[in-house]
Amino acid sequence: MRSEDIAKLAGVSRSTVSRVINNYPNVPEATRAKVLRVIEQHHYEPNSFARALAGKRTDTIGLFAISMTEKEDTSRIYQNSYFAPIVDMVVDTANARGFYVLIHTVYSPGDFQKVKQAFQQKRIDGGILVGTQKDIELVREMVDQEAPLVLVDYDIAEIMAERLNKNHLAVINSNDYEGTVQAIEYLIELGHRDIGILKGSMNTYSGRERYLAYEHTLQKHGLPLPEAFVLEGEFLKESAYRETRRLIEQGNLPTALFCANDDMAFAAMEAFAEGGINVPEQLSVIGFDDVQLASRITPKLTTVRLPVDEMAKAAVLKVIELCEAEQPTFSTVSFPTRLVIRDSCQSPAE
Repeated sequence: MRSEDIAKLAGVSRSTVSRVINNYPNVPEATRAKVLRVIEQHHYEPNSFARALAGKRTDTIGLFAISMTEKEDTSRIYQNSYFAPIVDMVVDTANARGFYVLIHTVYSPGDFQKVKQAFQQKRIDGGILVGTQKDIELVREMVDQEAPLVLVDYDIAEIMAERLNKNHLAVINSNDYEGTVQAIEYLIELGHRDIGILKGSMNTYSGRERYLAYEHTLQKHGLPLPEAFVLEGEFLKESAYRETRRLIEQGNLPTALFCANDDMAFAAMEAFAEGGINVPEQLSVIGFDDVQLASRITPKLTTVRLPVDEMAKAAVLKVIELCEAEQPTFSTVSFPTRLVIRDSCQSPAE
């Protein structure tokens, strides 16, 4: 049965059926009820809308990957060492529990309309936002609709300050600060005093935490923070490669470089190799995330392990829990990180 058939049976236009299915507000209640009655009687389910409007769950959750520093590309998310494993684990975990996953990427503020529409049109029961970048207004709009929401990589203090912890909301983070402290302390123990950083996006919670930990640890040990050694990597390979090349051209190098994610570490190591700088003999490199490639390149990358799979799985279980909860609940969980020592760091040459 097609939507045209539903329209004939209900005595309305096809566009009216479409407006009812999409939950548009400009439909008289009597007309809406008539269309829904026909949809129910004939078991018409073109998608999840009809089930939701008939008072049933869609058994679908939304996964929204937010990366506004990247260029828009339909395959970009699946090539990203951070987002790709999250997508895989979210889909596998949700499917195993009978849920479908609607995936959207957000590359610009305008793309947030996708997120709002998914909730407004009742295509999803709840949503997971990954890589959120100080989007408190979006979060407020979602929770105001009583939409169950899980935020991955978000500042809990901001949620509390805005009093949004009275809603169907959960925040899942990792111990980015502690993990970075471990990395910098390890470099200091090896004897490094001139330690640079390839920063992540400072619009993200993880980006800010990793930079602050780097800064605070150097200050604690009375070590310098030369501006020339602070590079704007934005969590992107292209930016990291460009910034590392610029550092090499300046001719004044640190003895070690902390990279706020592994992708940037790989790009930096490529740039150093092209510049004739040996890692780790001439310059140590340390990353963050411990993606699969980290243990396969030469030299194998010393890095901080981020439990991405566990975080993604927890996000799915939490959003399903929120969807089933009758009363608003707020919770947070922070996963531990761990330094993994491999081959890309050693004591500085005399």
